[in-house]
Order: sequence, then C-alpha cells, then structure tokens
Amino acid sequence: MEDQSNEKWIIQQVLNGDPEAFAGLVDKYKSALYGLLLGMGASHQDAQDLAQETFIKAYRKLRDHREQSSFASWLYTIAINLFRSQKRRRTFGFVEQSLLQKKEDALNPEEQYMRKEAQLDMQQKLAKLPERYRIVLLLRYTNELSYEEIAAVTGLTIHQVKNRLHRARLKLRKQWSHSKEDSHETIGLRQTP
Repeated sequence: MEDQSNEKWIIQQVLNGDPEAFAGLVDKYKSALYGLLLGMGASHQDAQDLAQETFIKAYRKLRDHREQSSFASWLYTIAINLFRSQKRRRTFGFVEQSLLQKKEDALNPEEQYMRKEAQLDMQQKLAKLPERYRIVLLLRYTNELSYEEIAAVTGLTIHQVKNRLHRARLKLRKQWSHSKEDSHETIGLRQTP
C-alpha cells in the first residue's frame, strides 16, 4: 500500500509541474516493462523502443490515469496496446534475450550455458503459446500482477483470467512433456511397446 501511495505522490508531483518526478516511475517499471515486451515476442531493440514509447505515452496521458487503478496495470495496458498495434504493422524478430536476467557471477561457464539454454527453451515454449495465454502468464509470473490487475489490463473478467492462466499452464506442461519425449527419442532412450 505504501508503494501505491508513493506512486500517487509522484503522479501528483508531475501533474503539479515537476516533470522530473516521472523518472521515479520509469526507474521502477522499466525492467518489468522491458521483460513483458520481450516475453510478448518483441526483439531486444523493439522492446526497448516500445518501452520508451510506453513511458512517453503514459507521461502525456498522465491526467487520464484513474487514481483508483494501479499505475502498473495502466502502464502495462498501454504497452500491450502499443505492442499489438506495432505487431499489426510488421512482424517482430524472435527474442534471444532472457526474460529474467540475473547476475551470473557465481556460476561456472557450464552452469551459465545451461541456464541460458533453459531460458531460451522457455522463451521458445512461450513464443509457441497463443498471445491470449502468453499475456496472462507474463503479467502474472513475470510482472506479478494480481488477478484483478490482469483483468484491468486485458479487459477480461477475473474468471476468464484464471481460466486462461490454467489453460496456459496446461499448454506449457504439454510442451515440456513433448520435449522430454523428443529428447528421449533423439538419444535412443525411448522404448518401443
């Protein structure tokens, strides 16, 4: 709750003529917004450009932000709409960046390689999901939004959000089981009945 109070205070400062205060919101959400756009399928450059465009649009439309809704869900709504608009105009390149980049200083080279392979594998599986499932997964698990916030961002009901999350997890689980079967076939471990 303190976080939302701070955001409301920053928004009020910007609306009262202190544009530099908006930098606090940019700093807070730039990584999460970039990760969301990457997860949606934007390339590194497209994700950076769309994140910047999202912040510019949010700044310009800040007076339209309703105080009762969270700034995060409003910002993600802008980003998703910009992404969809851009996607209609052209296709995005496949993302090779990881969704969650963590410091890998303590890992040896083999562990770093295995982590990158696992992240790329997860991104490929996410990219295979229909957008309607990918969005709710990313908002829930990458951006840690509540069901209510996801509903506000996507325009779905809470029941639809829960349903799509459930179906998305099932589809991912199915992809994981298929990839395990394929890897067993590749190395000759699959037994014939």
